[in-house]
Amino acid sequence: MKPRTKFLIGGAVVVGVAAYLMVSSIRETGEYYLTPTELAAKVKADPTFTNAGVKVGARVVPGSIDRKPGGTDYAFRVTDGTATFPVVYHGIAPDTFTDSVDVVVSGRLGTDGTFRATELLAKCASRYENAPRKYQQTAGYKAGARRA
Repeated sequence: MKPRTKFLIGGAVVVGVAAYLMVSSIRETGEYYLTPTELAAKVKADPTFTNAGVKVGARVVPGSIDRKPGGTDYAFRVTDGTATFPVVYHGIAPDTFTDSVDVVVSGRLGTDGTFRATELLAKCASRYENAPRKYQQTAGYKAGARRA
């Protein structure tokens, strides 16, 4: 066998193994990112989806935050304006976690309809100030302002 042929076969094996490792790691660690409405639709279509790891982006329902004694257990509700889910979280909440703040929670939806979060991220208000005047007339800005 010629050296060039050996080199090409070896290269193909290396590329094949690298591709396999990438695909298998993405399958194992990948998570869905959904809104509460999308999550409700997925669970309705496939009830076994309740045990899938997902990230849910939504807004905290005003007045729903219940901090348990000890300071590391939280119960609250999140909504996207259409669907609402109760969330329980054990851990230290970010300083920006308050009523009506946009959050991303990672975890699993239980069969009882409660989302059990393992990670809680809150939007930083200081980094998301009003848009410059030229962008305030866009549809996206107006839609966000109506939700706030």
